[in-house]
Amino acid sequence: MTDLLLGPFDAAFMRRALVGCLALSLAGPPLGVFLVLRRMSLMTDPLQHGILPGIAVGAALTGLSIWAMGLGGLIAGLLVAVLAALAARSTGGREDSQLAAVYLIALAAGVAILSARRGVDLTQLLFGSVLAVDDTALLAMAGVATVVLLGLALIWRPLVMDSLDAEFARATGSGGATAHLIFLALVVLAVVSGFVALGTLMSVGLMMLPAVAARHWSGGLGGQMRASVAIAIAASVAGLLLSYYADIPAGPAIVLTAGAAWLASVAAGPRLSLMQRALRRT
Repeated sequence: MTDLLLGPFDAAFMRRALVGCLALSLAGPPLGVFLVLRRMSLMTDPLQHGILPGIAVGAALTGLSIWAMGLGGLIAGLLVAVLAALAARSTGGREDSQLAAVYLIALAAGVAILSARRGVDLTQLLFGSVLAVDDTALLAMAGVATVVLLGLALIWRPLVMDSLDAEFARATGSGGATAHLIFLALVVLAVVSGFVALGTLMSVGLMMLPAVAARHWSGGLGGQMRASVAIAIAASVAGLLLSYYADIPAGPAIVLTAGAAWLASVAAGPRLSLMQRALRRT
């Protein structure tokens, strides 16, 4: 049993992938908890598609440079969010519909650029690869995790106030609008940092699934933060083992494992679960 659990991590690429996923597990789920609290969970889907053209341009210009693709993805993600907000305010339409329109254009542009660029593996960018996590990628992930955690610490109070009661936050001038913009930038940064190991289509899974599952383990914000990080770490380890033994991409394996944790939480978690409802009825 020990060999089955620890043996795969004797390989250097598996250790690098584990460290990278642990960094993502520390940075992503706390952002996901706030996204759930602010009813913005589905916003991450347009963002993970919206970063693709920036990553594609970075890959087309410099090959598979992590820093170039990361910077391109960050710029593209911020542009998608800003353009959708400006279009919504200028036309009076809903921001979610404008965001859907912008991200579909961005997704199509990214696929077109990658298709025209020979030598770039589209599957690797979309679904990730543990073999792609090198020392440079680890440095980028660790740096992003540090920035995200420090950023959350700086905007914690105004972000919590704006999330729980936006009207009160505006009336008291707590800086909720500024905190919201910084928060969106941190979300984009976290999504971009995960594309190497998990791919652009899977990087949000490690952010959102543990955050949603955490609501079944704690009713407080701090408790949900701790539970989401713990679930993400467990899903990272189990997902990498599944990827190694089943020979499937790391991104889908980790997301499937996190999804299994969510299903278990819904079924038998100590709070708001099917089991709790059944016990109360009994």
